[in-house]
Amino acid sequence: MNTWRSQRAFSSLSKPSISLSSLNNLLQLCSKSKSLNQGKQIHPQIISNGSEQNTFIITKLLQTYADCDDLASAKKLFDKLPQPNVFSWTAILAYYSRHGMYRKCIGSYSEMKMSGVLPDGYVFPKVLRASAQLLCLETGICVHKDVIVCGCELYLEVCNSLIDMYGRCGEFICSTKVFDEMVGVDLLSWNLMISAYVSNGMFESGLEILNCMRLDGFEPDVVTMNMIMGGYCRMGRCAEALRIFEHIEDPNIISWTVLISGYSRIGQNELSLQIFKDMRERGLLPDLDCLSSALVSCRHLGALLCGKEIHGYGIKMMNGHSFYGSAGPALLTLYSKCGRSDDAMNIFDLMDKSDTVTWNAMILGFVDLRLGHMAVECFSEMQRMGIKNDQTTLCTVLPVCDLRCGKQIHAYIRRRYSDSIVPVWNALVHMYSKCGRIGSASTVFSNMVVRDLVSWNTMIGGFAHHGLGEAALQLLKEMKDIGVCPSPVTFTSALSACNHSGLVDEGLRVFNSMTRDFQLSPSMEHFSCVVDMLSRAGRLEDAISFIHQMPLKPDKSIWGPLLAACRAYQNVDVGKIAVEHLIRLEPEEAGHFVTLSNIYAKAGRWSDAVRIRKQMEGRGLVKPSGQSWIESGS
Repeated sequence: MNTWRSQRAFSSLSKPSISLSSLNNLLQLCSKSKSLNQGKQIHPQIISNGSEQNTFIITKLLQTYADCDDLASAKKLFDKLPQPNVFSWTAILAYYSRHGMYRKCIGSYSEMKMSGVLPDGYVFPKVLRASAQLLCLETGICVHKDVIVCGCELYLEVCNSLIDMYGRCGEFICSTKVFDEMVGVDLLSWNLMISAYVSNGMFESGLEILNCMRLDGFEPDVVTMNMIMGGYCRMGRCAEALRIFEHIEDPNIISWTVLISGYSRIGQNELSLQIFKDMRERGLLPDLDCLSSALVSCRHLGALLCGKEIHGYGIKMMNGHSFYGSAGPALLTLYSKCGRSDDAMNIFDLMDKSDTVTWNAMILGFVDLRLGHMAVECFSEMQRMGIKNDQTTLCTVLPVCDLRCGKQIHAYIRRRYSDSIVPVWNALVHMYSKCGRIGSASTVFSNMVVRDLVSWNTMIGGFAHHGLGEAALQLLKEMKDIGVCPSPVTFTSALSACNHSGLVDEGLRVFNSMTRDFQLSPSMEHFSCVVDMLSRAGRLEDAISFIHQMPLKPDKSIWGPLLAACRAYQNVDVGKIAVEHLIRLEPEEAGHFVTLSNIYAKAGRWSDAVRIRKQMEGRGLVKPSGQSWIESGS
């Protein structure tokens, strides 16, 4: 309808002269209908009308260009204005905010203030959104002060933006304070309050706010339900989120995105992509967040073809800058994971180099490409360019650092990061352990003011890697004594430590405590650790007995270590059992036949050795060729 109106009104341009009010009306129609071409045709009329010096009309034209996403034309007009007013600045800020150019939005806001232009109630929501998206609490607080100075603290849209900014930056108490001081609230205010608590791990409090909202006469809408779904997904309870989704009468794109990202987060990436496919089949058009979430699942699955299809859709249907600003990191890391280094670099070249997320993605890309030295070089280049790093940067680059580089980053962390940034210190523990400095790793761990489950798991894993079983078990005991509940990963590391230290009985006690003390169900990895531990110790009959009691069907990770031990300990009977199961699991693997044949041969059972070789040949299997690094002479 707006397009039809603008086309109808546009016919008036053929008149010799047109009034300023008519030009204004035409420009407003173009803005509302996003009719860039018609807006551009009005521009010459303004010049021929002698109105190009009219600040009001030029500002309106500038707003039209910005609303129609023609930033170049808008900036050209803006730069010609002798003294841009708040309306001109608002148009530019709105463009930056709308297209995810948050740093430029904040930078332009600072320029506006420096030029003496006072912000108003239309400016603040744009800048607060940018602060929220970048998690720039310090900037957000400064803007809040400006809100008070300018007398806009009672504006509903401004207050809602403040609630959102504080909530996203983790200051949900400040969100509550803003909410409590509001003269009037709307459904969005309540939704933002629920979001502030849910996104900061206070899910039960979020549900309480939902009840208060209902008591205040507001019924939840799809936005409310999306946030509750998001809360369940953050806790890994995606099935409950799915149940809520199924009761939403008309789920929107965000509803679908919450599920897609939720299932991806808990590792169910196939289901995540299936939900994305179902959404597309229902005719919904994915937005940038949805595409980014789907690309993350593609990366984890190595689904290159699906990722390329999403890439093609994104550049066809969306603004290129916006697409790469949002989906670029996921797309870059997908190509890297799939070994497409050239494609990854091309994506990097199209992304905003002033954004920390861009560099984090490229560093992770080099890690995925097994180019650790390039990841470190990328980090160094980021530092040289003055790009601020964050905890994600350090946690990504530390695992591929050598000791020298790791120590330099450690010194940097001591200067710049507080003791409460636990993931960074965990990464340091891992780095020292990987580099063979288990003493330094232990020192960093011991000096940590705050530790999480990953801290304990990393240190226990470090002791396991270095064969320090008793130290790992002591740490496990300390962990339980202070009330930290071990996870399945904790037990995998502890069992590995016992295995590599020959602490078989201790390892069995650790395994039994999983179900007895913590009600954890052992996975195949835990069973494999125990079988390997018993096998290495020569307790092959105990290993067989343990396997027979397993609630899971043993796979090659169970029978493989047992067969290897049978060869070392020359146990023909158990070796025969292991090989029979391995052959059923992998009938085309000649190596199993060869191993059993060698066991028979070493035991002097030559006829059995020959019989196994003939069985292998009868199946058409070929013994794996041996290779030598010694060149034959001529």
